[in-house]
Amino acid sequence: MNSKPIYDQLNSARPGVLALLDPDRISTEDARSVTKLVCDNGVKGILLGSSLLVTPHFDKFVRAVKDNASCPVILFPGGSHQVSSSADAIFFLSLLSGRNSEFLVGEQVKAVFLIRECGLEVIPVGYILIESGNFTAVEYISNTKPIPRTKPEIAVAHALVGQYFGMKYIYLEAGSGAQNAVPPDTVRKVKQNVTVPLIVGGGLRTYDRVREICDAGADFVVLGSIIERSPVEFKEIMRRLK
Repeated sequence: MNSKPIYDQLNSARPGVLALLDPDRISTEDARSVTKLVCDNGVKGILLGSSLLVTPHFDKFVRAVKDNASCPVILFPGGSHQVSSSADAIFFLSLLSGRNSEFLVGEQVKAVFLIRECGLEVIPVGYILIESGNFTAVEYISNTKPIPRTKPEIAVAHALVGQYFGMKYIYLEAGSGAQNAVPPDTVRKVKQNVTVPLIVGGGLRTYDRVREICDAGADFVVLGSIIERSPVEFKEIMRRLK
C-alpha cells in the first residue's frame, strides 16, 4: 500500500484523468466492474459523489469501489451527507463561484466532525461553475449561477481567491451532462494566473475535447458520463491519451 498522502500521490501522477462515479447512476452491484474498467484503463484517481444522492446505499457503494480500486478513492460530495470512512480522502469543496452561503461554508460546517471521525485525508478544493449552455443539476441543487463562459477574467478572479484562501486545487466545472465543456481559453487563462493544480470537468465526451482541455493547461480532466454511457468510447479516449 502506498503510504504517501493522497494529495502527493495525485500530484506525482499529473497530468492525468480522474473518473467520476455517481452512486445515483451506477448500482452498487455494477461498482466492481466499473471500478475495474477505469483502473485498468489508467485513471489516476476515482471521485465518488452526486449532486443529489437518491440512493440510501452510499457507504456500501464507496466500500465496493474501494475494495476493487488500484488508485486513490476520493469523495466528491454534493452535501454534508456524502461522507464515508471507506474512502481514502475527501475533496473539501467550497463553491466559490456562487453566493449561496450553504455551499460556500454551511454544508462544510455540518460535515467537519464526521470527516474528522472518519479519519479522511482532507484536500481543500476551490469549486467554480462555468456556464455550460444548459441548466445542470449542480446549478439547481446549489441555487447558484455559473460564471459566464465568455468572461474568463471572472473565472481567473475566483480561481485566485481559491489560491489565496489556501485551496490545494482549483476545479473548473461545467456540470454533469453539460452541453458544452469549459472553454479552453478559460482553462488557459486560469492556468496562467494560478500556481495550484487545475482540475477541469463536465461535458468532456470526445478525445478531441479532452485533448484540447489538456493542451490548454488542465492538470487533471474528469470523465464521468462517458464512462456510464459508452465504456468503449471511454477506453478509446484513455488509449489515445497515453
